[in-house]
Amino acid sequence: MNRLLLTLIVIMTWLLLVADCDGQQRLTTASPWIQHTIDNQSQGADGARLADVNGDGRLDLVTPWEEGGIIRICLHPGTAKVKSAWPSVTVGRVASPEDAVLVDLDGDGQLDVVSSCEGKVKTMFVHWAPRDPADHLNSEKWETEPIPATQGLQAWMFAMPLDIDGQHGLDLIVSSKGSNGSVGWLQAPSEPRNLSDWKYHRLLNTGWVMSLIAFDFNEDGLQDILVSDRKGAERGIKWLQHPGHGQAVRGDTWQEHFLGGKDHEVMFIDFADVNGDGLRDIAAATHQREILLLHQTANTERWEASTIPAPHALVNGKSVRIGDIDLDGEADIVHSTEPNSGPRKPGVTWIQGAVSAEKTNKVSSISDLKGSKFDLLQLVDVDDDGDLDVITCEERDNLGLIWYENPLR
Repeated sequence: MNRLLLTLIVIMTWLLLVADCDGQQRLTTASPWIQHTIDNQSQGADGARLADVNGDGRLDLVTPWEEGGIIRICLHPGTAKVKSAWPSVTVGRVASPEDAVLVDLDGDGQLDVVSSCEGKVKTMFVHWAPRDPADHLNSEKWETEPIPATQGLQAWMFAMPLDIDGQHGLDLIVSSKGSNGSVGWLQAPSEPRNLSDWKYHRLLNTGWVMSLIAFDFNEDGLQDILVSDRKGAERGIKWLQHPGHGQAVRGDTWQEHFLGGKDHEVMFIDFADVNGDGLRDIAAATHQREILLLHQTANTERWEASTIPAPHALVNGKSVRIGDIDLDGEADIVHSTEPNSGPRKPGVTWIQGAVSAEKTNKVSSISDLKGSKFDLLQLVDVDDDGDLDVITCEERDNLGLIWYENPLR
């Protein structure tokens, strides 16, 4: 090897090891992962949700494009074509969409889409799927309708399908931001296609909800609701206890359990075992230069809080996911950020295993320096090679809907 080239490699390796170290972190010299574009046909991709739309056993994606004002589905094309743009379709046109989720709302066997919109429209919409699967990629076969119970009322941010009352199929847990922010649920009628019959029930006043996760915390056979709320006097991470099918329509019957995060602006959270004790923990991206960890104990009412430094000491964390990235049997954390001031740093990184405030955490880059406003993360084996890849969206540089290929295999 050329001596000058070898010298340059040694110098760059040393710089990467020492220049960015912060707190209890050690940055590695591993190259960024290869980025692949799934869809870039509009502006402002704002998160991706997963489900198998066409029944082929592969996870497909739905994404709201906030600036473009459209909702798009992308179908996994199979391993041979997964590194190229995916087959896609615009299923509806709505203003300021913040979230979109796939759900068979009318029970016809086809996945519809529910979108949540803020801005001036402040309305949720259903995008009804064509009944013939062969028409999935025909945008003219999709039908868009507003949900009257939501029209013009709140800046809707996120929705989660869940059967709350034990009748008429799936209901929708919904959330919003702003002065009238809330967590509530939309109760499905006997004929879900009659959107005017859906009823809204308010459960909790909030500032700006980022995450909704369903889990049976008290093991009573009913799904409770885990919430992360980033703004306001009552911000933090909490869970709402399902009171039973007969009582669910009354908001005052849902007991609130506060878990932590009051001193943080908590963003997207993940709920999985991060320390290997067999109990699910909570990891939260924050705007305080650190990741908040809430460790579950045998007593479900007691959670132990700790923090670790955010990668590169970046202040505006956006999303986290817990998963075994390097297949060593230990959980790792993948982290994404919103724009930060100063020199640009990689916006998507991962923190290697056995994450603890008491040990040095090794941080590696996933993205390069392209992109600065990343969104919700998903960990999926996109290319069927046995390791977890990373799916996300990027808005500021308009990278669109993308995935990063795990180089392990």
